Amino acid sequence: MLSPREAEVAELAAAGMSNREIATTLHLSPRTVEQHVARALQKTGVHSRQQLAQALEAASG
Repeated sequence: MLSPREAEVAELAAAGMSNREIATTLHLSPRTVEQHVARALQKTGVHSRQQLAQALEAASG
């Protein structure tokens, strides 16, 4: 289960935003975004942002 912040970051990453763009949008450091994306990938069991998008779509489905 993703935390609310991980889910928010994952949605933006899945939409094609870069870590830097996400960081600017959410007022976070790029490193924090990187950690949230990594945790979201690990928790969903996928290996790419494209697969993450598919997993999020299936979960909300």
